[in-house]
Amino acid sequence: MGKILLLQGNQACAEGAIAAGVKFFAGYPITPSTEIAEVMAARLPQIGGKFIQMEDEIAGMAAIIGASLTGKKVLTATSGPGFSLKQELIGYAAIAEVPVVIANVQRVGPSTGQPTAPAQGDVMQARWGTHGDHPIIALTPASVPECFTLTIKAYELSEKYRVPVIMLLDEIIGHMRERIELPDYTTVEQPQRKLPADAPGEHKPYRADQDGVPAMASFGTGYRYHVTGLVHDETGFPNGSAGATKSLIGRLHHKIENNLEDILMYEEYMLEDADIAIVAYGGTARTAYGAIEMARANGIKAGLFRPITIWPFADKQIAQLAEKVRVIVVPELNYGQLVGEVQKAVAGRTKVIPLSKYDSEPIAPQELYDLIAKL
Repeated sequence: MGKILLLQGNQACAEGAIAAGVKFFAGYPITPSTEIAEVMAARLPQIGGKFIQMEDEIAGMAAIIGASLTGKKVLTATSGPGFSLKQELIGYAAIAEVPVVIANVQRVGPSTGQPTAPAQGDVMQARWGTHGDHPIIALTPASVPECFTLTIKAYELSEKYRVPVIMLLDEIIGHMRERIELPDYTTVEQPQRKLPADAPGEHKPYRADQDGVPAMASFGTGYRYHVTGLVHDETGFPNGSAGATKSLIGRLHHKIENNLEDILMYEEYMLEDADIAIVAYGGTARTAYGAIEMARANGIKAGLFRPITIWPFADKQIAQLAEKVRVIVVPELNYGQLVGEVQKAVAGRTKVIPLSKYDSEPIAPQELYDLIAKL
């Protein structure tokens, strides 16, 4: 039997990590993500895990990479400025194909900004924060129960594809409280990474299978291999040739691009007959639900497309949506980040209108409805 609790989104995210089998957390407390660290500090010792408060955000990221290489499921949590500090090592995890999950609870920025105010200004940083061409998966929950279930999903994707996965909360979702029914964790299927089938002496640590993902041996199990942030070949040792570079970078992207049906998650709400579509995510999606109810009550056919996997982006699905509706509205708590991706996917098929708010206040359902009513 599970149990019913009243939890914050941050607390549910931490519990999702525990349910997924996380045994190691390293990080540095930062508002508005600190509750994740607080829960992990209390819970991990109860289950034989380890919690370390590091000296800074960079060290927290380095520590979880090291722990993941030993076979542990790992978590770190941060917000805007800390997320910026983690970027170099997120790139390292991407090129070395080390499974890690990073929870980033967004707040107003840049720099220190407003530590406790809601924002969605890290959307592009989640995709392109580190340098170079690299794959990334980012998930955006819109409720406390989703913070739990999507965190488990984050580990499934990270372990399966050997890629960093970002849980991209915002302050609204991180700090709101909702009823949640937690399952018995012994009934939760814990994600497992693919282990090598060959002998240690025959093993090539970056030789990919047909799915584009190499098996991953844990340090300390008899498999010795080199891990580097440099371009490398199947042996793991640096190889700066044009062929090795193209092969590696291409494979890192293809293992994600070729599995979009497995990775992409989204919600379609009241879109069957809609002629106005709202594309919203995270806390702003909750505003959209209310605005759509108001619109429907007044005879306006509005609906919601909610990206749950925000990276990779649902380009194909947005393009199909653009063929069906008269206009797409993109509300978000930033100066205008995801609206550009929507416009690119729409490619002129229909009109795209932003509703960008960046004054540290959430968008009210009435604000969104007023815009819809004018359309």
